[in-house]
Amino acid sequence: MTTTTTRRRPFKVPEMALRVCVIPLALASLWEMATNKQADDTYGEISFSNLSGFKYLVFINAVTAAYSVVSILMSSFKSLARFDWLIFLLDQAAAYLLVTSCSAAAELVYLAREGDREVSWGEVCSYFGRFCGRATVSVALQAAALLCFVALSLVSAFRVFREFDAPGAHVDCSGDSDSKQAQEQEEGR
Repeated sequence: MTTTTTRRRPFKVPEMALRVCVIPLALASLWEMATNKQADDTYGEISFSNLSGFKYLVFINAVTAAYSVVSILMSSFKSLARFDWLIFLLDQAAAYLLVTSCSAAAELVYLAREGDREVSWGEVCSYFGRFCGRATVSVALQAAALLCFVALSLVSAFRVFREFDAPGAHVDCSGDSDSKQAQEQEEGR
């Protein structure tokens, strides 16, 4: 026997599990990057704060973790269930923000590892290997949080859009609409 709550929210348990998983992933990525710095006797010191893409990653991870906590709290109140559209929009926004920050940070990691010969940028990971390793771990953790938010976006979209009929669900597809209109007009007289 299914209850009204189960019929209304069939993915409630996986949704909550994904929201809970995002928190440690985002916080671990944030911590790994925010504490990332390395000094070299020859080349000086490098820190995440020297690169705007890494600062953006830290900021978006903080926002994502905070939103996950808030969305868990919002989901636990039945009276707030009518805000499904808001959760859907915020899930989409969080996923898009994670895409932008993850791609920006991944590009920086790639440039640090490979360099860019066309613009005379050399790779720096041979000098700052620990820094590059921690940055790679941070990007990987954020990519995992991104995957959770992609799944959450699908779940929240399903929850919102299942309340509506498919487009054209009430349209006569038999192709005999002219005769039906004529029949309805005769009955109306």
